[in-house]
Amino acid sequence: MRLLFLGDVVGRAGRKAVVDGLPGLIQRYKLDFVVVNGENAAGGFGITETITQELFDAGADVVTLGNHAFDQREALVFIERQDRLLRPLNYPKGTPGKGTGLFRAKNGADVLVMNAMGRVFMHELDCPFHAVEAAVTACPLKSGADAIVLDFHAEVTSEKQAMGVFLDGRVSLVVGTHTHAPTADERVLPHGTAFMSDAGMCGDYNSVLGMEPEEPVNRFLTRIPRGRFEPAMGPATLAGIAVEIDDKSGLATRTAAIRLGGVLSPAEPLFWVA
Repeated sequence: MRLLFLGDVVGRAGRKAVVDGLPGLIQRYKLDFVVVNGENAAGGFGITETITQELFDAGADVVTLGNHAFDQREALVFIERQDRLLRPLNYPKGTPGKGTGLFRAKNGADVLVMNAMGRVFMHELDCPFHAVEAAVTACPLKSGADAIVLDFHAEVTSEKQAMGVFLDGRVSLVVGTHTHAPTADERVLPHGTAFMSDAGMCGDYNSVLGMEPEEPVNRFLTRIPRGRFEPAMGPATLAGIAVEIDDKSGLATRTAAIRLGGVLSPAEPLFWVA
């Protein structure tokens, strides 16, 4: 099975890169399943139903969120009718939407996708480790799902790496999101789980985390807001991770970073390129 995960889509530039580029990647790499983090897709803060549908139409099988899940108030309503849109599963009981789902890939495999949020330097939510443990116990690899993916939306690499070790051998992929900077530690862990501390963002990297630099720099210099953060509009990079998953075990056999377009050094899974 061939799986692609794309990191946080930031603003119009990131959306355009995904909408324009993803259909070609699905064809080029013969992808079976695609997960996209869309929590910054609407002007850098949250997501709308229209944008969610655009990502689905481009080829995303599932869209995950994070700490900006409900910045667009309409998300509180439409998330209930979008089964393929996931918010962190460790939000308090009663939060609209869901944090896990079992989805059918193009090759017929059942893929469990989980979205969880870290707690270090983030909102004080329920423990993500216990929440993910409960989800994996309820739907284990091979007996419940043919592949399992976790989007762990967290600030610090130590928490993300700890989650990778915690789930190694029990899920197909643990990938971090939220920091908007792709890490260079993509690998298959000792017991067969693909891991990357952060997938990076799909957006304009001539920016501050995808935002036009002027206002972020001003706030660091003065601590006084002068205006809104506005997404940068330059050429965007598609950033994420590609994973090849063994059909028998549900564990990863190969993984590689993806960085295409924009200003970052390009990278792609050469084992999928003819």
